[in-house]
Amino acid sequence: MKKKHVNARLICQVSAAAALVLAGNAMAADAFSSDSKWMTGDWGGERTKLIEQGIDIKADYVGEVGGNLHGGYNDDKTARYADQFGLGVALDLQKLWGWDNTQAKIQLTNRNGYNISNDRVGDPRAGTLSSSQEVYGRGHMVRLTQLWIQHQFFDNKLDVKAGYFGEGEDFNTFPCDFQNLAFCGSQVGNWATNIWYNWPVSQAAIRVKYNINDELYAQIGAYNQNPSQLEHGNGFKLSGSGTAGTVLPVELVWSPKVNSLPGEYRVGYYKSTADASDVREDVNGFDAATTRDAYKTHSSKHGYWFVAQQQLTSHNGDASRGLNIAANATFHDKDTNFIDNYQSVMFVYKGPFDARPKDDVGIGAARIHVNDDVKKNAELLNASNGVSDYDNPVFSPIRETEYNYEINYGFHVTNWLTVRPNLQYITHPGGVDEVDNALVAGLKIQSTF
Repeated sequence: MKKKHVNARLICQVSAAAALVLAGNAMAADAFSSDSKWMTGDWGGERTKLIEQGIDIKADYVGEVGGNLHGGYNDDKTARYADQFGLGVALDLQKLWGWDNTQAKIQLTNRNGYNISNDRVGDPRAGTLSSSQEVYGRGHMVRLTQLWIQHQFFDNKLDVKAGYFGEGEDFNTFPCDFQNLAFCGSQVGNWATNIWYNWPVSQAAIRVKYNINDELYAQIGAYNQNPSQLEHGNGFKLSGSGTAGTVLPVELVWSPKVNSLPGEYRVGYYKSTADASDVREDVNGFDAATTRDAYKTHSSKHGYWFVAQQQLTSHNGDASRGLNIAANATFHDKDTNFIDNYQSVMFVYKGPFDARPKDDVGIGAARIHVNDDVKKNAELLNASNGVSDYDNPVFSPIRETEYNYEINYGFHVTNWLTVRPNLQYITHPGGVDEVDNALVAGLKIQSTF
């Protein structure tokens, strides 16, 4: 590991240690109090004072365990652990420096660990489409995930955000309380191959939002598409070298009250201006797997999405409890994208028991479909190589549709700690029929320091 990467990690570790020292100096009742928003407490009241001055220190942790109980490509049972530590600060610049209606944020993340999906659930030649541990990915390294400033104009009608951040923070946004990736966060970023970079990767970006009324707003963004930012060691890269194009998302967001219960509905479209390879045809319009000529290049790729979230019921008049439904759907360019469509539906009941009003229980189902041209390309490639036996190492697995299911229960242990055991069932991992359906046991830990 290079020295600068070691230093970056040490910065995070020293900062975390400093936070723990401050907690030790706070009143004993504050640190680890179940009523506190933070594990380290209010630091003797100093943390609240900082927030009142416009400085909100953010420190959090997500850890996920995945164990293959049955099935999958390799049924040798084991467990894998992946995690993410986050450290940052949100700034209210109006309180700090008198800059009206202006905010800023800096956020670092550090991911580590391994994923049960990579070599136990999925065939390593094909992988899986989703992931049983969503927190895994984008390298074992420290990344600058957010560095932005935001300002509201014209009585908060116009909102402009600029700096370094990812599309999923503002467009196609979705919570991340499930452990399977197919139910967590911005789904466009999971299936729009190599163009839309989700957390923790950031890009140079600008987002402009206009509030039409209290329930409706429209927004547009421009994000630098730079594949080199995915590379190990480029977590703090701020230069434009390696830029391939720009991702341009637009979205309309409606947040109505239905029977006095909140909902949110999103519809959006994205276009990438970078060159993209065809998934099947060569430069002359024939099958590249047969001719072995270079794949055709397209000047752009595009897609669109729908997101719906609605609280359906309250619990004995308590709107913080009740049944919620959510649905996601994304559709992608059939010429250039590996996945051409995805859909999911989730049900979450918050506060299922009077004795545990802050717990929640969730269940979800997702379908991920591989582009038919990708399937045809693999069939032609196998024919060209003269292989038909799935067990032949040269064989290219035929991928079609993967289904993911998850049921979980979120134990609200304290205001700063949620522990979420879960069971996941993956049908046709990687979309490969020859791979056995897999049962995965998971455990997700979410904590705020």
